[in-house]
Amino acid sequence: MSKINNSALVELQTRISFLEDACDRLSEIIARQDRELIDLQDQLKIIYQQIQTKTDDVGIAPFDVMADRPPHY
Repeated sequence: MSKINNSALVELQTRISFLEDACDRLSEIIARQDRELIDLQDQLKIIYQQIQTKTDDVGIAPFDVMADRPPHY
């Protein structure tokens, strides 16, 4: 192989190596974010259940925008 072709091949191999590394790092980030999203969804379900339980226990009336307008309107 000529010197130009050899250096081009080395350059391409180097770029591929960096791209593979970036792809691996991005895959790890996506996996971590997926786990975090699942945890947050579970926490949100718990919060909704707590709110629903408190609403049922206390008997909070639904908010009516027209009836509960602030005095400055």
